Amino acid sequence: MGIFKTRKNKKFSYSPRYWNDDGEGSPYQIEHKFDKFRSTVGRNNGFKDKFKNAWEDLRHDADRRVNRRVLWIFLILLFIFLYLIEFDLSIFTARR
Repeated sequence: MGIFKTRKNKKFSYSPRYWNDDGEGSPYQIEHKFDKFRSTVGRNNGFKDKFKNAWEDLRHDADRRVNRRVLWIFLILLFIFLYLIEFDLSIFTARR
């Protein structure tokens, strides 16, 4: 039936009355300015394919400094959370 199917967005093809298409495309076409640089936009793939494309983009086109910064922020937030719940960090040290 239609329980698991999602609705498609309506698409309108508006063309102005006195506009002459000289090969440059429609000026009224709505497009995000970074769509041409993304590999996950455009094709109507499944969730798994979109995740694979995003993972490949992250692995090959990522800036190392940004990844390192995100890792540091995550670790700081993790330690703040562990401090708030009063987690005992001494279990990670060697006992003698």
